[in-house]
Amino acid sequence: MIPVLLLAAGKSSRMGSRDKLLEEIDGVPLLALLAERALQCGPTYVTLPSADHPRRAILSKAVTVIPVAGEMSNSIKTGIAALPAEAKGVLLMPADMPDITANDIGKVIAAVQESDALIVRACTANGTPGHPVYFDKILFPEFENLDGDRGAFHIAKALKDKTHLVPLEGNRARLDLDTPEDWDRYRNRFS
Repeated sequence: MIPVLLLAAGKSSRMGSRDKLLEEIDGVPLLALLAERALQCGPTYVTLPSADHPRRAILSKAVTVIPVAGEMSNSIKTGIAALPAEAKGVLLMPADMPDITANDIGKVIAAVQESDALIVRACTANGTPGHPVYFDKILFPEFENLDGDRGAFHIAKALKDKTHLVPLEGNRARLDLDTPEDWDRYRNRFS
């Protein structure tokens, strides 16, 4: 079993008074949209700033919510600790990546099944590493040393030679929306 861990415990501080994960795409809050896409591929865990955070109200009851405080490293460590023992590894994904589809998530999971790499990572069409990123269970002890807001960057960098890249269409493996300006550009890209 390969669970998806959606990282959604951030404060959305660069958005001013708005919550980027509650911004809507085609009438659906971004976090709900990504959680539904992840659920199509397997068990889905979502880190939130608290169990009663407003983001909880838009999530399906099928997701497992993991309350966590602190930076991204805390979110990853707490999320991994909450995974079931039978998890083969974990597929980490920030929850602010609107163009990642269920097919993309499935493509990375399928590549895990076909590869003996410790890390299987989505990349852009031109090969730039991005998300989602699968980490084999054997690497879970490495996450105990994480700190700060850089996620698992150092773990992935140190194991570049044990990483298999999975190209996704265009720039979707790198596109995230952190600011109101990002959202405006995203919404106006087809105008």
